[in-house]
Order: sequence, then C-alpha cells, then structure tokens
Amino acid sequence: MNVISVKNLKKHFGKTKAIDDISFDIEQGEIFGFLGPNGAGKTTTIRCMMDFLRPTSGEIKILGLDAQKDNVALKKKIGYLAPAARLYEGWTGEQHFNFYQAIFGPSKNLQDLIKRFSLNPKTKVKNLSTGNQQKVSLILTFMNSPQIIIMDEPTVGLDPILQNEVYKLIKECAKNGATIFMSSHNLPEVENICHRVGIIKDGKLVVIESIEKLTEKKMHIVHAFFEEKFNADDFKMPNVVIKDKFDSSILLNVTGNITPVIKKLSQYILKDVEITHAILEDVFLEFYKK
Repeated sequence: MNVISVKNLKKHFGKTKAIDDISFDIEQGEIFGFLGPNGAGKTTTIRCMMDFLRPTSGEIKILGLDAQKDNVALKKKIGYLAPAARLYEGWTGEQHFNFYQAIFGPSKNLQDLIKRFSLNPKTKVKNLSTGNQQKVSLILTFMNSPQIIIMDEPTVGLDPILQNEVYKLIKECAKNGATIFMSSHNLPEVENICHRVGIIKDGKLVVIESIEKLTEKKMHIVHAFFEEKFNADDFKMPNVVIKDKFDSSILLNVTGNITPVIKKLSQYILKDVEITHAILEDVFLEFYKK
C-alpha cells in the first residue's frame, strides 16, 4: 500500500526550476533513499512534503492526506529531521523533549532513545558538540514512534558507531511498519539500509532503482602502487576502465564486482593500494548520461 505519493511535483523560484515534474510512490514499511548531489533538489522536495514550501504545481499525499490541506493533521504522524536543525541554545535536551511531549503526547520510547544515543539530556544545547546536537534532533524525530519518518541527511556530524546505531534504529522502525524517506548524497549510506533509491539531478528524477540494481552500478576507484614492473594489459577486463597509468602505479575505475581486480593485484608485490567509492557525480556521469 502506498503511503507517500508524489505526482508531477514542480517548484520554481523565478526562472530556476528547483524541482521539475517529479513523481514517485513509497509503500508502507519501505526505506526509500532520495539520492543526489548537493543542489539537486532533495531538500526542496522534502520542504514541499512537509508544507514548509508550497509547490508551483503537482500533488503530494501522505497517508492518504493532502500534504498542504491536511498539514496540521500530518505533523502529528510524521517524524521530521532537518539538516542542521535549529535547537534552543538555552534549553537542555530534556526541555526540548518535554516541550515536544506537551504538544504530541507522552513518549513511550524516550528513555530508550536517550540510552541508545548516550545523551546527557540535562546539558544545555549551547554546550553540546555538533554530534550531540544531532542526537537531540534524532531523538525528537523518533520519540513518538511516528508512522512516517522524513529525514534530510540523518547522520551528519555522527561518528561511525552512532551512524550504525541510527541505521539499526531506522531498520527497526521499518520492520514495525513505519515508512522512511531519507535524503542523502552518501551512496554507501543508502546502500546499507534502503530498499529502493530515487536519484535526482538538476531538479529531475533520473531513475528509481532497487538497491540491488544500484549496487550493480557501484563504482570503485582503485589506485595501486607496485614494487616491480607491471603489465597494464592485465587490467583490461570487463567493467574496468584504466583512467591513468604511471611507471609504478595504475588508476582504475571498477564497476560492480571488484573481486577480479583484487585477484589480479594479488599476483604482484604492492607498495600500497587505495580503494575508495566513486563520488556520486561519477556514478551519474557513467550510468545516467542520457
């Protein structure tokens, strides 16, 4: 059953088409990643979904309700995480949580969330690090077990351990029937937790892929440094592009399964090898040129 439905959404700022006629549906219990480079239109889409911006045209329905006409009713059913959320610097985390409960009712999972995120709720926001401020925002997002969770860059400022805790929490919520819509420009992040991914670029929805299909398009950059002479022709294999070669090193773009390249490298004595994910823009250029 679709619980989020966006149809022919447009948002223009003068001549700038921030969102240019995008449509997608999201099912109950789905973790949907909204992926794209900075400035692609991710945050504008979310602001329209939350009725912080009014669309130029198009329709947004969440839980069968109109995102604009029924925005007050929907706010009670949505957990929302904004990028760099503005908290009251003079308040503690506890005061934020109490204020939220006064509006939306008592939380059954608040203490569990405080414990999971190792937060001292009695510290004033102005004395918290960026990561701890993000913890407060995350707890506010999840503390009333919302049916819909909308997040804009949810793990900004968190260390890897806490990032994994957020991923675990998102998966638990989805398993319990919540629907998650999260924007990111971090390809490994959405690969880790999402069921499907919508990719937006320059305000247009380029493609909607299952995570399995997106993984097939994954690109790695491999920079190998050799102790001895090497034969660059050894790396002329399917799904491998030799980007550059030098006397003692080679730079490769590898699409999909990286194992054949690793096996070939293991036949040489190496000084060093660097393997990184290609940036999202490179994936666009490689696979979505049309």
